[in-house]
Amino acid sequence: MKWLLVAAMAIVVAAQGKTTQDGVYTDGQATRGEQTYAKACASCHAADLSGSGQAPALGDADFNKEWDGQPLSDLFDRIHATMPADAPGTMKPEEVADVMAFIFAKAHIRSGAADLPSDSAALKLITYAAPKP
Repeated sequence: MKWLLVAAMAIVVAAQGKTTQDGVYTDGQATRGEQTYAKACASCHAADLSGSGQAPALGDADFNKEWDGQPLSDLFDRIHATMPADAPGTMKPEEVADVMAFIFAKAHIRSGAADLPSDSAALKLITYAAPKP
């Protein structure tokens, strides 16, 4: 039992300080996310993520300012609960994580070796770090 506690503590310590700049998604996940984005998001947020009407841009300076320093779980939970606007809450958790990976790829945040988790608790341990111009 003690080893389990030690292992859990090691995971938490390793995850602390992890940001989007640490390569938290894969290229394959971003490709899947692009397909989901095209079906569920582009009609409001535009194909190039520039936003339109009431739908905000998903990669501009305002987006970066709003999410910089926030845990990815906050972004995940917002997308999962409120998107798409015409059918809120219908995206599967894996689709939400894939769309987030696509958004990160479009923002030129580097990819890594593992998919972005589709679990809010795991995403709480990763912070959005806005790309530097």
